[in-house]
Amino acid sequence: MPSKEPPRRRVPGPARPAPQRRPAASGRSGQGAAGSSGRPSGKSPGGSGRRPAPPRRPAARPAAKARTIRLGSPKPRLRLVSFGLTLVMLVFVVRLLQVQAVDASAYAAKAEKHRYLEYTLPADRGEITDRAGIALAASVDAYDITADPKLFTPEDAKVKDAPEQAAALLAPVLGKEPAELAAKLRTPKSRYTVLARKQTPQVWNQIKDLKKVYEQKAAPANGGNGVNLLGGVLSEPVTKRVYPNRELAAGILGYVNAEGHGAGGVETMLDKELSGKDGKIRFAQSGGRRVPTVGSQGTPAVPGSDIELTIDRDIQWAAQQAITDQVRESRADRGYVVVQDTQTGEILALANSPGFDPNDLSAANSTAMGNAALQDAYEPGSTSKVMSIAAVLEEGAATPDTHVTVPNRLHRGDRLFHDDIDHPTWYLTLNGVLAKSSNIGTILATGQLGKTQPQSNKVLYDYLRKFGVGRPTGLGYPGETPGILAKPQDWSTSQQYTIPFGQGLSLNAVQAASVYSTIANGGTRIEPTLVRGTKGPDGRFTPAPAPERNRVVSEKTATTLSRMLESVVDDQEGTGTKAAIPGYRVAGKTGTANRVDPELGRYKGYTASFAGFAPADKPRVTVYCAIQNPTKGSYFGGQICGPIFKKVMEFSLKTLHVPPTGSRPARLPVLFTP
Repeated sequence: MPSKEPPRRRVPGPARPAPQRRPAASGRSGQGAAGSSGRPSGKSPGGSGRRPAPPRRPAARPAAKARTIRLGSPKPRLRLVSFGLTLVMLVFVVRLLQVQAVDASAYAAKAEKHRYLEYTLPADRGEITDRAGIALAASVDAYDITADPKLFTPEDAKVKDAPEQAAALLAPVLGKEPAELAAKLRTPKSRYTVLARKQTPQVWNQIKDLKKVYEQKAAPANGGNGVNLLGGVLSEPVTKRVYPNRELAAGILGYVNAEGHGAGGVETMLDKELSGKDGKIRFAQSGGRRVPTVGSQGTPAVPGSDIELTIDRDIQWAAQQAITDQVRESRADRGYVVVQDTQTGEILALANSPGFDPNDLSAANSTAMGNAALQDAYEPGSTSKVMSIAAVLEEGAATPDTHVTVPNRLHRGDRLFHDDIDHPTWYLTLNGVLAKSSNIGTILATGQLGKTQPQSNKVLYDYLRKFGVGRPTGLGYPGETPGILAKPQDWSTSQQYTIPFGQGLSLNAVQAASVYSTIANGGTRIEPTLVRGTKGPDGRFTPAPAPERNRVVSEKTATTLSRMLESVVDDQEGTGTKAAIPGYRVAGKTGTANRVDPELGRYKGYTASFAGFAPADKPRVTVYCAIQNPTKGSYFGGQICGPIFKKVMEFSLKTLHVPPTGSRPARLPVLFTP
C-alpha cells in the first residue's frame, strides 16, 4: 500500500556501473556446474569466459497520488442541534406551566369527569292492587336486546352478509321481521342500536343459547374463523310493566309509555307516587372497566309506593263479563257498569266494553283505550228523574200519593211532549209517575217547584248541582268529564221541560251511580273514591283521605224515594221488573234517552240504562249500567240493562256476604181512581 506521505524528489547524479553478480558456487571447487540448458558453467555464449550481467530489475512504477478528504468544523452543527433542543424543551416547559399552573383546575376537572362515570339507578315502579292486595299491575325483570353494528361489518364479522344472517336467526326469537333487524344491524357509524325492548328473561336466555352455539362453531378447532356471528348482540336489564289480568280493569289502570311513565288511567293519575325516585352511582373507571379499589359514591333508588284501589277484582270481573256480553249481543257502540259501596262511596267495579289489553297496545283500538265510564258525557234520560222527584219531595210540592193526571200529549213552550209509548190518559200517583217513568208526569210535578217556570228551573238546578251534575266527581281521574249543565237562565224554552226527565243535560256513568248512592245513603252524598291508600317502601300503609260528605236531601225524603223506587222493580206496572232479585228488596230506575251521535252532532240512536241499589231496606251496593247505541234487539233500558243489573248485583251481594232481606216491599200505590 503506498505511503500517504508525498514522494521525495531525487536529483540525478553520475551513472553507476551495474553491479556484477558473482557466479554461484558449485558443489565442487575448480569445476563449473552445468546449467539447466546444458551449457558449461562460467562461460558466456560468446565463449569469452566472462560471466554475463544479471538481468535488470524493472523500475518500480510511481505510486498513485491519494485523494485528500477534509472534514468541516462540527461547531455549527452542534449549535443548530442545541438550538432545536432548546426550542423543544421550551415548548414542553410552557405547556407544563399551562397544565400545572394556569389551567390546573380546568384539567383536573376534565380528568375527574373522564375518570369517574355516573349512572342513573332506576327506581322500581310500585304495584297497583285491588282492595284485597291482589296485583292488577306489576313490574318484572326484562331486557332490552341491543347490538353493536360495527361487529357486523365485513371487516369485523369476516362475513359479507353478517347482518342478514344474524337477523334471520334473531327474528323468530324476537318476533320481528328479518329485514327490520338487518337494517338496524347495518346502521352506519353507530356502535349501539336497540333491536327489541322489554323482552322477557326467557327470550334473552334463548339468544344466549344461540350465541353459545355459534361461539363453538366459530372456534378454529371446529374449522371456524374465530368470530362469533352473534357476538355483537347484547342486552340491558330493565323492568317491564305487566298486567296479569289482561283486559280486566284496563280502563281504570291505564298503561305506561316506553319511558316507563304513566300514559293513562291510575298509572298517570298517581305516576309520581308509583315512580319513586331514581338513584345515582358514581365510580372510577380505567380502560372502560371499573376500578374496584377506588370505591363508589351515590344515592340508592327509592322504590315507588304500591297503590291499593277500592276495586274488588271478582266484582270487577263479573261486571266486565256482563257488559261485554250484552254489548256484543246488542251490537252496541259501547257500555259501562259502575258498582259502588253506598256506605263508603268506594267504587267496587268500573267496567267498560270494549276494552283493551295494556300488555299489547299494538292490538288495541284507540277509541277503547280510555275509560268511557268517566270520559263519556251523555244525556241520562229517565234515570235522571230520581233527582227531579227528590226535589219535589224535599220542597214539599207533592207526596208519593199526590195525584197526577197524565195526558197522552202535553204542549209546553215550542214543543209537544209525549211518553215513550202512546197511551190513554193515565191517572197516576207521584209514585206511579216514577214507576211508569212518565215524561209528562215529571214535567207536571217539577212545575210545582216554583210559582213561575223560571223559579222552578232555579230550584231544580240547585238540586242537580247538589247531586253532583256538572262538576267533577272528585276522583281526579285524567280526562274525566264533569258533564254539562247550563245555568237556569240559559236554558232554552225546550230545556225547561226536557231537563226534568233527563234530556238537555249530560253526565258520566260515575256521576249517575253517585246519585243513587246518595239516596241509598240517606240523602248524604259521599264523594266517590277509587284509591284506598298507599304502601310506601317501608311497608307502612297510609289510608287515603276521607271523602267529602254533603247532605243533598233529608233522610226522610231519601227513605220515601227509596220506597218509590222499589215500585219500579217490584210492581207489575213498573218498567224494571227484569231487575228483580229473589230474596232481596231492590230499588231501581230504568232509562231510555235519545243519544247525541258525537260524529254527526245530532240525535241518532238511544242510550239504554238502569240504576239501583240493594237491599232497599238497608242499602249496601249501588249498580249502574248504560249501553250506547244498541242496534240489535230492544233498546229500552229495562229490557237490556235490567238483566245486567241483576247479574252484577247478585254477584256483588254474595261476594260481600250481604244477607237476604227480611221484610217485604212497601208497595206504594201507582194508580188512582179519578
